[in-house]
Amino acid sequence: MTFTLLERLPPSLEEGLEALRQAMAALPQVVVAYSGGVDSALVACLAVEQCGSAALAITGVSPALAPHLRQEAAAQARWLGIAHREIATAELADPAYSSNPVERCYACKRELHRLLAPVAAAAGDAAVLDGVNHDDLGDHRPGIRAAREHGVRSPLAEVGIDKAGVRQISRALGLPWWDKPAQPCLASRFPYGEAITAARLHQVAAAEAWLLERGWPRLRVRCQGETARIELPESELTAALEQWRDGSRRRQLVEAFQALGFTAVAVDLEGLVSGKLNRGLAPLRPPQPADGC
Repeated sequence: MTFTLLERLPPSLEEGLEALRQAMAALPQVVVAYSGGVDSALVACLAVEQCGSAALAITGVSPALAPHLRQEAAAQARWLGIAHREIATAELADPAYSSNPVERCYACKRELHRLLAPVAAAAGDAAVLDGVNHDDLGDHRPGIRAAREHGVRSPLAEVGIDKAGVRQISRALGLPWWDKPAQPCLASRFPYGEAITAARLHQVAAAEAWLLERGWPRLRVRCQGETARIELPESELTAALEQWRDGSRRRQLVEAFQALGFTAVAVDLEGLVSGKLNRGLAPLRPPQPADGC
């Protein structure tokens, strides 16, 4: 299987794509830590292209994964033609995750890669790859440390491809989800220090699903105590506020969220900002990428 370029790429991205392909082709067996996001989907795409049946995509499933994203991940894997499995993860049983410390993502990825290790071993000591891109190296991503401790490789970061490059390559290869919004796990909706439970994750998932069904594809419902704070892209705020000026529509929204257990509903006037809850953390020195492919 070969994914043909449908449009020209800048020379730097063509070189990056070729480097990714060569790196995949050199691996006899591959396991992709696959969330269904645009990054890990590109890694899965190139893995199945270069490795065929020796490539396997694994999705970790827990209450922190929104149900619609689980369905999308499975559908995308079928579209790509890559073998796909789900494994149940139990990060909520770990206080290092459920107490929601600043290093929460480390505990989450440690659990995922603990489970992926025997899968990779059973597949003939397969290389485990993730979808970390070059931009991620400059953000607060404790999960990267857990991945490295387990010997996981990040081919996108190794080649120096950032998020914009991932989207551009994905579009050029004809992947229908190239512009899919970033969707971090549901635990990211809670301020650090607020405990995370399955019930709270389901509450947020249901609130976001309610809004998705009503035509808001890019959003977050941040949960602060018993208050839901809706974040929408700044470009959509005017339309949203105009819609919810209507008393009946506003009551419908409030009543739906109250039925889920929220006592108050707010709209964040700043709009949707990825990583907003990381504000206030000490500036981080960006970790250095692993050695090249």
